[in-house]
Amino acid sequence: MKPKASRDEFVSRWGFLAAAIGMAVGTGNIWRFPRMVALYGGGAYILIYILALFLWSAPLLMSEMAMGRTVRLGPIGSFRDFVSRRSTWMGAWMVAVCMLITFYYAVVTGWCLKYTVLAFQGAFKPGVDTQALWDRFVNSPWQNLFYQFMAILITGIILYKGIKGGVEKVTKFMVPALFIFLIIAAIRAITLSGARLGLEYIFIPDWSKLKDPATWLQAFTQSAWSTGAGWGLMLTYSVYVKKKEDISQNCFIVGFGDQTAALLAAMAVIPTIFALMPSPEAAREVMAGSNTGLTFISLAGLFPRMPGGFIIAPIFFLAMVFAALTSLIAQVEVGIRTLMDFGLNRQKGTILTTSACFLLGIPSAVFPDFLNNQDWVWGVALLVSGFFTLLAIRRYGPDRVRQEILNPCGDIKMGRWWSIVISFIAPLIFISLTTWWFYVAISSNPGTWWQPFSVSTAGTIIFQWLALLILLILLNNLLARKTVITSSEESER
Repeated sequence: MKPKASRDEFVSRWGFLAAAIGMAVGTGNIWRFPRMVALYGGGAYILIYILALFLWSAPLLMSEMAMGRTVRLGPIGSFRDFVSRRSTWMGAWMVAVCMLITFYYAVVTGWCLKYTVLAFQGAFKPGVDTQALWDRFVNSPWQNLFYQFMAILITGIILYKGIKGGVEKVTKFMVPALFIFLIIAAIRAITLSGARLGLEYIFIPDWSKLKDPATWLQAFTQSAWSTGAGWGLMLTYSVYVKKKEDISQNCFIVGFGDQTAALLAAMAVIPTIFALMPSPEAAREVMAGSNTGLTFISLAGLFPRMPGGFIIAPIFFLAMVFAALTSLIAQVEVGIRTLMDFGLNRQKGTILTTSACFLLGIPSAVFPDFLNNQDWVWGVALLVSGFFTLLAIRRYGPDRVRQEILNPCGDIKMGRWWSIVISFIAPLIFISLTTWWFYVAISSNPGTWWQPFSVSTAGTIIFQWLALLILLILLNNLLARKTVITSSEESER
């Protein structure tokens, strides 16, 4: 009799946690979270951000992990087998949105690679015009394509080797290194003369901001995007964990690990800005700018003015690279897992997925406005993916998930509160967040909000979402049939 092939899975719990934390910690932790903290009340924002972990992100991560560990298939197969055959299109939506983000996120990862190279070359010298440096790079299609290709090539090599031989080995090195880099950058920042004002912006709560709905909505949105809740990333990684893996405890560890990285990044960025900018007003203006402006223009220009900045600059941008790569690895794996569920082996799936990421990412690399449009449209669509996950758990039964999947193998027992969150609170959060984002889109473009081909209007969201939704519903039965590896077959491997 032919021996059964060994399953490719995480060898250790730490290996899975390293990959999952790396999945969650991305560029948003380093360039968006510090801005949100400074703009929305410091400690008040952080408290809401922590609350969001319990009311949205952690329950969604647990839901994804419950589906992936139980069914042993990616999002498309999980929705088919965990919910119903008619719900297959929901899993396909999750995969499609994740991959559409991956196409341009590889370009962003390329930006981080480029600036790491510049930092090691000593490009950030006194008097350097970082605005001109950024403009030359971002408007150079060939440079963007080259670094996008390098980001995908590195990711593809890692994933080609599989979970045990690639993802686990690399993330067990990258994730601790990422935290070490952030700690070093944070220590240097808080020891700068004048850093105290920046620390006050982080930790002293502005309680008046609690009355501002934008503070709550920004904190919950940041938590949803940052942890990867609803992306299908945790669901996909959970295909490769052991059957008895503790879901609840692992998801809380991932959530708190993600928040710790975000706080370290805030301590590295905000005190640096306030210590080295000529005035608090100028610092606040920088924090109110864009993510790329903060990172690639303002901070890059401040490193030469920082004692030891020639050392901190490479460390900071290496942290950016590691954060981006560990997230990119998880995103590309969603596509690979989907093709494996269709019957391809890992090697063919990796080659096809990475090739598609490069080719379909070319418009984002060449045209900055196209990247901004895709970020706007599919970033908000992640909330819909999270809502579909909530629907999946509700159809299966929240109490049944708790009693049959979460609690039997969990040191932390989920009580009735988890079912209440899944059934009522999280759906209300989804409605509030999506309503707010559409309100922002319409109020920002009152006369042109309906236009489907603008960069950041409600019309472009509705047009692209409907196109994808109609396509996937029409393909529902085909996708259900094409997912040929059943959960029972997989569990026997």
